[in-house]
Amino acid sequence: SYSQQKTNDKFSKTDFNILFIGNSLTYSNNRPKLVKKNAKLHGIKIDFKMIAFPNYAIIDNWNEGEVQKLIRSKKYDFVIIQQGPSSQNEGRNMLIEYGEKFNSLCKLNNSKLCYFMVWPSLNYYYTFDGVINNYKEAASINNSILLPVGKVWKEYFDNTNNFHYYSSDGFHPSLEGSKIAAKVIVEYLFLN
Repeated sequence: SYSQQKTNDKFSKTDFNILFIGNSLTYSNNRPKLVKKNAKLHGIKIDFKMIAFPNYAIIDNWNEGEVQKLIRSKKYDFVIIQQGPSSQNEGRNMLIEYGEKFNSLCKLNNSKLCYFMVWPSLNYYYTFDGVINNYKEAASINNSILLPVGKVWKEYFDNTNNFHYYSSDGFHPSLEGSKIAAKVIVEYLFLN
């Protein structure tokens, strides 16, 4: 079972606390609530807290100081971090460097760090592989769980040429895109 495999908790653990840290790509369509609803379909109960502000990168969340207090509470099984697409070197470095800071804190407090891989705007679709690679690399370097939502989105787009996971602004997720993101997150946290 997942519980034994990834968290060394009791076989019967079905209640989890998740801390979501990010920006509008996290809070659009109240994605944490969609994760909770999807998990419930699999008999998993999730309580969550979300710390997400417009245009924030993980450095901004870290510098605010609130997330450290929350992680130190030892309340969270998973801490899911997200920032913008991060296809460029600066974003890559921030994912790695601040991921390391978050991961060190998580390890001290019985939490598992997760990276919520996002996507670029449609205008920058050509950077998609860079986004995927940088999130993959950051998660690997920091020995964290990768939640490959962006990769799943890109595979769907490449196979269907249908971009309805994006909302009308060509960047934030539509409700369907958020539901797919929630499904991927639940799958990679609990079902793989």
